[in-house]
Amino acid sequence: MLRIALAALAGTAIEFYDFFVYGTAAALVLGPLFFPSFSPLAGTLAAFGTFGVGFLARPIGSAVFGHIGDRYGRRPVLLGSLLLTGLATVAVGCVPTYASIGLAAPVLLLVLRFLQGLGLGGEWGGAVLLTAEHAPENKRGLWSSFPQTGPSVGFLLANGVILALSATLTDAQFTSWGWRVPFWGAGLLALAGLWLRRSVEETPQFRTLAETDRRAEAPLTEVVRDHWRLLLLTGGALTVGYAVFYAVTTWSLSYATERLGVARTVMLACIMAAVALKGLVTPLVAMIGDRHGRRPLCLIGCAACALWMFPLVALLRTGDPLLMTLGFTGSLLSMVTMFAVVGAYLPELYAPRIRCTGAAVGYNLGGVLGGALTPVVATALADGSGPPWGVAVYLTAVALLSLGCFALLPETGPAVVRDRPEAGAKADTGTGAAEAAAPV
Repeated sequence: MLRIALAALAGTAIEFYDFFVYGTAAALVLGPLFFPSFSPLAGTLAAFGTFGVGFLARPIGSAVFGHIGDRYGRRPVLLGSLLLTGLATVAVGCVPTYASIGLAAPVLLLVLRFLQGLGLGGEWGGAVLLTAEHAPENKRGLWSSFPQTGPSVGFLLANGVILALSATLTDAQFTSWGWRVPFWGAGLLALAGLWLRRSVEETPQFRTLAETDRRAEAPLTEVVRDHWRLLLLTGGALTVGYAVFYAVTTWSLSYATERLGVARTVMLACIMAAVALKGLVTPLVAMIGDRHGRRPLCLIGCAACALWMFPLVALLRTGDPLLMTLGFTGSLLSMVTMFAVVGAYLPELYAPRIRCTGAAVGYNLGGVLGGALTPVVATALADGSGPPWGVAVYLTAVALLSLGCFALLPETGPAVVRDRPEAGAKADTGTGAAEAAAPV
């Protein structure tokens, strides 16, 4: 089980490295290099617009790879998604700037970012189901938290490389070629990930589905037709996690360096410290979810996010490294209280025959609503001389939306479902909770 979980963690870490290195580059250098005729604000908005395209592609990728996962197995998803994202990321590092090829530069950037999103959209479903469907039921949350820890590892790796380059290169060198190095490094990471995953076995639940010929013929059609309400609720529920994470890691980086004059290396160090703590806490929170249920932690996490967004903006506005780190840490610990358990929670909401598609599409819908929009909306709302309280209002509203969605979803923890007399009746509402409670 440890070998399987580490293979899932390594893959998500590598894929999220690819995704995050683009977000950091968008906050720091892509605007002037690819949109030089724009004003500084418009250039940043345009760069974040290409960043958002990756999120728009993720539900499409989750539908494509989800179909493969539900029809042909979880293992092909793990290999195909990693390869696609890795190749697209390396290619981003090779795109000439606007000064060299004109309008073709941002167009190429847009296309490659879309391919990145397609690959990452498939990665999460395959990695999470690899652990969730192999894990014993009483530790499903713990083992499923390994791929949920991958984004933190990927972020630290991506920003660690950029921080090292920022500290050792001049601004001119970093703008000229230094920003490309992390993208080129993605190729080596992708090869390492493929090597780690080469011997991963198919999950027991999919083998059972294949042997009994109970696989879904058209998983996406079945999910949308029969479980659309569940799909929308899971997408809305996860929106706050994405919104808070990218407000901290992408928007605040751009805001503090451009508007507050904080050094790039200082901001990267502050954000990385908060993300490192988030990664360490993730499996601990997941263990609590195994004992006391997934849904209570999701509700607590959303409520904590709603309460912390105004303190986040106030602490960020100070420009003080310690206070900013406190603001970032409080935000990420709030959101990880919810995100630590969704690796087990979402798959348990869907029956095994449509699980790869349903869980992945729901997860990535939250990414569109929270991740794609937040840097753009927050940048626009912060266009003024005073504190960006509009950003706090926006993030608080998103947290309350997610709180409402989680309130409408059922609990899926095995102990809770086993004690619920009507658990078997959940099949017609779209939830796989009763099925998930059985040992895999």
